[in-house]
Amino acid sequence: MSAENPAAASGQFTHWRLQFRDWRGTRPFWAGLFVALGGLPIAYFPYANLQIGHLTLAMATTAGAGSLIIGVLLVVLGVSLWFQKHVRVFAGVAAILLALVSIPVSNLGGFFIGFLLALVGGAMAVSWAPGEPSADESPAEGKGAGVTPGGPVPGMTVPGVPAPGAPVPQPRDTTDEPNDLSGTSPANGANGRHSAG
Repeated sequence: MSAENPAAASGQFTHWRLQFRDWRGTRPFWAGLFVALGGLPIAYFPYANLQIGHLTLAMATTAGAGSLIIGVLLVVLGVSLWFQKHVRVFAGVAAILLALVSIPVSNLGGFFIGFLLALVGGAMAVSWAPGEPSADESPAEGKGAGVTPGGPVPGMTVPGVPAPGAPVPQPRDTTDEPNDLSGTSPANGANGRHSAG
């Protein structure tokens, strides 16, 4: 017998569920799911034999290999949307094009089931954008470094804000210098436009 506490198992499940929800929220999860599910009927129907009573209905087409390739590509695009979210626009456009190609190649796009799922998933992938972190979340790395809700951390500088007590730079007085914009250096007479520096 196990002495495992049911409350601990429930807490563990809640922890996994919250982790999955956080993971799902940072990527086009539903778009990937629709695209992958759209590839299954497109790849399945050309190889399926349906039994209707004693009647066997084979829906094999001459382009069965094309249907299998389109279905497998859609499943791969759906999974890549989950794990490689930066390719979402490419994967979405490719899913839409493959869904359109599946209409003449694969039994009307898997009897329009796979076609519609892949089309909707591709559109969702193209339109997905990463969300902004909410106010209660910690800022991402590199953003807002050195700034706390109470103000800047003592001893740290914030870009664009002068440190307290630091001298403020003043504009130069250029009334005594000639206004030469030709690019010629007065020191050696060389034209700076042809230097490689």
